[in-house]
Amino acid sequence: MKLFLVLLFVTASAHAKIKTETVEYKSGETMLQGAVVYDDAKSKSKKPGVVIVHDWMGVGEYVQMRAEQLAKLGYVAFVADIYGKGVRPKTPAEAQTESGKYKADRKELRARANAAYEMLKANKFVNPEKISAMGYCFGGMVVLEMARMGLPLKGGVSFHGSLAAAAKGEAVGIKTKLLILHGAIDPYVKADEVIEFQKELNDAGVNYEFVSYSGAVHAFTEKHVGTDISKGAAYNEQADKRSFLAMQNFFSEVNQ
Repeated sequence: MKLFLVLLFVTASAHAKIKTETVEYKSGETMLQGAVVYDDAKSKSKKPGVVIVHDWMGVGEYVQMRAEQLAKLGYVAFVADIYGKGVRPKTPAEAQTESGKYKADRKELRARANAAYEMLKANKFVNPEKISAMGYCFGGMVVLEMARMGLPLKGGVSFHGSLAAAAKGEAVGIKTKLLILHGAIDPYVKADEVIEFQKELNDAGVNYEFVSYSGAVHAFTEKHVGTDISKGAAYNEQADKRSFLAMQNFFSEVNQ
């Protein structure tokens, strides 16, 4: 796939160590707009990179915050844009429609995820042999698709993501280690989906860890959704902190 770098714009305060470079790039003929986030003070040598994929609301403040957290840990983060430049849902209904397009069209989803991977791989601050991926909700599903398509990731982390594959047997393409961080009572990812997913990984001999957080529903890392678990999506402080620590330990291990 041929990628074109169209625009690079640096936004950072004069005294900030964390820098964000807004990047416009293409997947096929579709313009996408993501960002590279890194700690300028730690960019003297090539660092491990992490593609980070947004939730169903698209690129915004939440995924930017998570990218900055990664940068502070010494990674170069690439905020992937699956929806396309300017496509930023304003309501849950719009988000459901937009995310549904790519859940149904995994080929296009994979193409756009691959475009983000290639952009990060080419970044001058990144060790191209040490690229991982992580994502939240919709983004968790994208990370699993990146693994299923056989991208040479060091590791993949899904936070409260959809687990179901588009077709049976796709786990055989997974060559990377996976960390799946799941809400134990997530009403949107049913128990049978979890069982089928784990069976598929086991049958394919995938190296994975599956962590289920008690009392946690969907979106348990996202404070802005509130704390009412009866809505099916709610923040859980304990699960948020534990899952973030699990991610840190996982990335430290796979990048050794």
